[in-house]
Amino acid sequence: MMRWPALMAILLIALVGGAALPLSFGPLSTPDQPVAFSHKVHAGDNRIACLYCHVHARHAAAAGIPSVQRCIGCHKITAAAQPEVQKLTGYWERQEPIPWRKVTWMPDFVYFVHWPHVRAGLECQTCHGAVETMERLPRLAALTMDVCVACHRERGASIDCTTCHR
Repeated sequence: MMRWPALMAILLIALVGGAALPLSFGPLSTPDQPVAFSHKVHAGDNRIACLYCHVHARHAAAAGIPSVQRCIGCHKITAAAQPEVQKLTGYWERQEPIPWRKVTWMPDFVYFVHWPHVRAGLECQTCHGAVETMERLPRLAALTMDVCVACHRERGASIDCTTCHR
């Protein structure tokens, strides 16, 4: 008889601990990057369109990370003396890609594709928030199934399960 409450307590601890694990590790924490990139400076102050740098969003599942070549195209001249731009120049001179750490995260069972959203005319801010005001982009903690389904319903997009789950 004493085993039942003990088993329930262990199960409860495991469930609560397991649910909190993604919050304290990996998926929702924002990693430091090898080059401190500011969306506020680029998309905000300088009004560079998201799709200028994230060119793959128009035709691929992932928006992609801009190549060092794309970045150095502007930064050969613009802000060349800044320490973070000098880090960028180092990658360019060594012909190395910048080892960016992943910021976006979706569970394995979610199939998300950028291009239909871009072609439907959605602004990047719809899902990513006001990136033009952000120094560092946070993880998409608020992007849940409820949020996505509500958005799909509001816009008359498919809410069939296989649209987002494969």
